[in-house]
Amino acid sequence: MNLKNRIVTFGAILLFLSCKTNPFTGKSTLALVSNSEIFPTAFAQYDQFLTENKIVTGTADANMIKNVGQKVAVAAERWLNANGYQGYLKNYKWEFNLVNDEAVNAWCMPGGKIVFYTGILPIANGEAGIAAIMGHEVSHALANHGQQRMSAGMVQQLGSVAGNIAIKDQQTLNIFNQAYGIGTTVGVMLPFSRSHESEADEIGLYLMAIAGYEPLEAAELWRRMGAQSNGQSPPVFLSTHPSNEARIKNIKAFAPRAKEEARKFGVTSFKG
Repeated sequence: MNLKNRIVTFGAILLFLSCKTNPFTGKSTLALVSNSEIFPTAFAQYDQFLTENKIVTGTADANMIKNVGQKVAVAAERWLNANGYQGYLKNYKWEFNLVNDEAVNAWCMPGGKIVFYTGILPIANGEAGIAAIMGHEVSHALANHGQQRMSAGMVQQLGSVAGNIAIKDQQTLNIFNQAYGIGTTVGVMLPFSRSHESEADEIGLYLMAIAGYEPLEAAELWRRMGAQSNGQSPPVFLSTHPSNEARIKNIKAFAPRAKEEARKFGVTSFKG
């Protein structure tokens, strides 16, 4: 077996042995790096970020971020326990912080470390909007999207290495590297990222509903987000995120199911 075939065979075996199941979707997901490796690094990076930025504490907004975060995290644990995933969260260390920054943004690191920027609060427009954002960010952590992105990047690198070993002609190699870089980014990595965003939107609706919030408020959030951006966004195929219109359509479709799921946990009224 030549070196090229060995690399391909090794890659196939690696992919086969490195999958895990997403408890929320039942789909097999790529996991070339374990959470036991990822979480400590993520926690350290988060702590470093906190030392370098102005954390808002003791205000009504800061307290709301923490309170809503805890409610959504509890909702996640209730769902996981009820569906046979007891102990799924044992290595997660939830933390919810508000940072004084005008950026319209919130993000989550693997293992449950979440930041909201003050700039997103007017778009959230209240507790239910915060819950919609929080549900989305918590879902990224629960679905191990960071782990999947790292794994996909490793596979992308493996393909590049295989091509560079197999192709001997320099001109052909230059063409391959350019085409491979563009093709795998636009054709694989960006759609992969968009699928994660859509998945986090859907899971987030279930979590916010179980936490007692009206899931349709997520659609209103994305309407406000679209108005704030004045339609200035890259073409969808070049974006890491779905369009606002697509998100709103999907949220409206999933919201009734999210409420039905919440009723299984005794939640019959939803805060808007």
